[in-house]
Amino acid sequence: MGVNMEQDITLRLPDGDNFHLWEKEQHYDRELHVNGNHPAASDNNDGSFDSPLKTINAAASIAMPGTRVLIHGGTYRECVHPVRGGTSIDKMISYEAWCEEEVIIKASYPAKDFKSSEGWNLIPFSINQTREENHSRIWEVKLDPDEFRGYNPFCAVNILHDRLFIEYDKTDMTTYLNRRGMVFCDGKPLYQVSLYNQLSNHPGSYWVEANGQTIHFRLEQDDDPSNHEIELTCREQCFAPEIPFLSYIKVKGITCAHAATGAPVPQRGSLSCYRGHHWIIEDCTIDWSNGVGIDIGNECWHHSLIKDQIIGSTIIRRCKIFNVGVCGIAGMFAKNLLIEDNLIQGTGWQKMELSWEAGGIKVHDCTDSLIRRNIFTKTIRADHLWMDMGNENNRITQNLFLDGINQREAIFIECSRDDINLIDNNIFWNVEGRFDPAAVPKEPGSSGWYKLEETGVTNGYAVYGEGTDHIHIVNNFIGKCKSAGYYAKTVAFRITWDKRGGTARDTKIFNNIFYDCEEAAIKMPTEHNESEGNLFLNMPGGYLRILYPAPAVCLDLQAWQEFYGFDLNGQEGQFEINIDTEKFTMEISKRKELPRFSPRKSEKDRYIRNTEDICKVKAKTIVANDFYGNTITDELRLPGPFSFLTENQVISIDPRKL
Repeated sequence: MGVNMEQDITLRLPDGDNFHLWEKEQHYDRELHVNGNHPAASDNNDGSFDSPLKTINAAASIAMPGTRVLIHGGTYRECVHPVRGGTSIDKMISYEAWCEEEVIIKASYPAKDFKSSEGWNLIPFSINQTREENHSRIWEVKLDPDEFRGYNPFCAVNILHDRLFIEYDKTDMTTYLNRRGMVFCDGKPLYQVSLYNQLSNHPGSYWVEANGQTIHFRLEQDDDPSNHEIELTCREQCFAPEIPFLSYIKVKGITCAHAATGAPVPQRGSLSCYRGHHWIIEDCTIDWSNGVGIDIGNECWHHSLIKDQIIGSTIIRRCKIFNVGVCGIAGMFAKNLLIEDNLIQGTGWQKMELSWEAGGIKVHDCTDSLIRRNIFTKTIRADHLWMDMGNENNRITQNLFLDGINQREAIFIECSRDDINLIDNNIFWNVEGRFDPAAVPKEPGSSGWYKLEETGVTNGYAVYGEGTDHIHIVNNFIGKCKSAGYYAKTVAFRITWDKRGGTARDTKIFNNIFYDCEEAAIKMPTEHNESEGNLFLNMPGGYLRILYPAPAVCLDLQAWQEFYGFDLNGQEGQFEINIDTEKFTMEISKRKELPRFSPRKSEKDRYIRNTEDICKVKAKTIVANDFYGNTITDELRLPGPFSFLTENQVISIDPRKL
């Protein structure tokens, strides 16, 4: 799967140059051992194998460039604050799990001393309620002040520090105003409610008193907390320098759990580079972060610009990022990023998409970067990937974008105008859309036939461009979008600095497979774009659309070719395709029930029904590999990300190099 790094064609960026791989094999001058479970462990030890340090912070305080900190298995309840970084790509400081043992840094502590909650009404506005009237078993625990020195997340609300962009009238502010502190029972979070009496309707929930010093909670099955491990978050982050700009740091094989981060901005992750550059974060896990998982950029836009400041040049590889509340990976102004082979799952449960910083990955002004072989899945009311403003010469390739829950779009590229962003050889599946079904207008009788333009009520797109030019969408498989595979707006009056507004021109949609999109395969804003070599499967009528100038036109492939000269080598077909989003497999088979075709024979026969009948199309030189990274040198190739298609065969589509 793929070829050696020296010949890896997937490293090629849109400008034709290869991604800048700066990483080198390290030769360390010193090793320090940390083993909190060792009977002789002490922070006064020398850090040898037989005389290990007890805490990771003790090692961080003495680690110099060229030091490797080896952390033995166990749970470390501290926030690691590196005191210094490396000095070059040859002299990094590394923090690594010893021999792949499980190392967990938790931003929480185990709570004890529970007692029955008294003196609060479980029935709203009742002054006569007795405990016998409600059988819910509510417990309370007071915070241990020694665990909350300098930061109490149960006193702080989620809402971001910079609130300028929130549109309060469009969103439910409940989660924004919830406390940052989380409560875990046996590693699973309880649900935070706003009022004490709501505990009666929510087994497995908690409520925070106004002063943030006492937690009231109810377990599933109204169980006794003494039968479980109850953990309360007490720290904002798990691994984060306190000094900005520390660079040349590697973190490997470490789990960061239970961080009580706030909503961005500022972007402060459970694992944070704190504005440093040339970090390598690999084989790590983020488990339940309240706001941000990993931050790799400039944190916010309010910092003074520093001459020659390097932001980015960061590698995130083979990580698992689970259940982050708002943003999995946040990179503001970060350049030269390599994000590969990661699993990003369950992002967005805080439902803060209208804070405009939500997503599996959210970057600003990202250039010369490569996002490849990642799996994005079960992102909730947020984008899998959001590229905000000024993104140039980036490649997004060989990724899975799966099961976007109440998701408006899988990839959102906005306000990027000066260079190409290439989206190739990816698989998109099940973009549910986020809209109010009640707002979709009813069309009695024939009234809907005479609308002059689309209402724009329904959404759910694989790729959405907003005021963005030069998006190239090549050799992807795009299936099960609530609205369309591609959609864009011009956004003429969003003008950055002294430049221009967006035109949504020079989008090139080449050699993709579009499958079973509910409204359209392509919603092109104007005809000043290109579409060629695409294969359209199981599409509704009018699935090729040009929206402006009004009135919009809804076309079939024949009219698309005749009136605009698009997809002269386009094809249509009828197949059944299934993707298992748990096992990451795909199967193609013949369609069991064919749709009702036009009575005209010429239209009956236009659909391909056997994979061997799919014609190859002209390969695009900007993409010279398939989904698995295999180099393609032929002038012709099949539409979509695969070199060949076989019916009735379950194939793995897990793109990660593990």
